[in-house]
Amino acid sequence: MADTGGMDTGKGKAQEMTGQVTGDRRKEASGRADQAKGEAKKAMGETHDRARGVQDSIRRDGS
Repeated sequence: MADTGGMDTGKGKAQEMTGQVTGDRRKEASGRADQAKGEAKKAMGETHDRARGVQDSIRRDGS
């Protein structure tokens, strides 16, 4: 997969830290949201990979 959420997670962490330093609660919250988005993408990618593995296993066993 091209993007497993790492970019969103990293961007979100940086944004959250910037918000903490500057006292900008909106930027901090936005950073946390981006981190959650990145984690969701990562979980989706892992689920997709597992499903692909099961599919491949069924094909091997069925042939």
